Amino acid sequence: MTTPIYEARGIVRSFGAVHALRGANFDVYPGEISALVGDNGAGKSTLVRILAGADQPNEGQIFYNGEPIHLSTPTDARRRGIETVFQDLALANHLNPIQNMYLGREVMKPGLLGKLGFMERSLMREQGKAAFTDLGATVRNFTGPVTAMSGGQRQAIAVARAAAWASEVIFFDEPTAALGVVQTKGVMDLIRRIRDKGVAVVLISHSMPQVLDVADRVHVLRHGQRVAVMESSKTNVEELVGAMTGALDGKEAA
Repeated sequence: MTTPIYEARGIVRSFGAVHALRGANFDVYPGEISALVGDNGAGKSTLVRILAGADQPNEGQIFYNGEPIHLSTPTDARRRGIETVFQDLALANHLNPIQNMYLGREVMKPGLLGKLGFMERSLMREQGKAAFTDLGATVRNFTGPVTAMSGGQRQAIAVARAAAWASEVIFFDEPTAALGVVQTKGVMDLIRRIRDKGVAVVLISHSMPQVLDVADRVHVLRHGQRVAVMESSKTNVEELVGAMTGALDGKEAA
């Protein structure tokens, strides 16, 4: 394989007496879907928050394209083309899909008009619609507030927004937890399209069949450490559960 696009080595994070991460490792390669699984309390969300720049480790190092980096805020990650879709989606409910896509990244008019707060609304609308269409997102109403839309549509908006700005890596934290079968399939199809564009995808999920269906590799966390890395084509649900619960010996990658 090539050099990982994004890598964590020896990440330690404690919250008082609680040791959330105890030297956790993680890596993902360009154009790969990599899943992160583990029981509740295994450290998945803490690791993702650190890799997204939303939290900082007590110890350990993050590497981007093989070079060590420090992330002080999520903005530091976004500047490198790394986006995260958290479970709460972080959508502004009173805004429409296009406004949500450009939230905090509005395209301003050139010169004085831009300085006065005038935006290129037509340009954003055209590019936003093109981004949704390109990913096959099932968003039909671009003018209504997202609060009136279904869970699947809201999830698709959050996924498409991340994909529009991510050039390297996207993290998805339980993207289908509250969705039905049809809506889940739509989001999984979106994730595959993102992967096909060469962007690395990291999927955090409790659904083992879903993980095996969509991921290339599966990283298993237990008690704040990565205890196994498995190729999806060479493993099964029973083996993953065994690694998660400690029934199997560790298979940590070098």
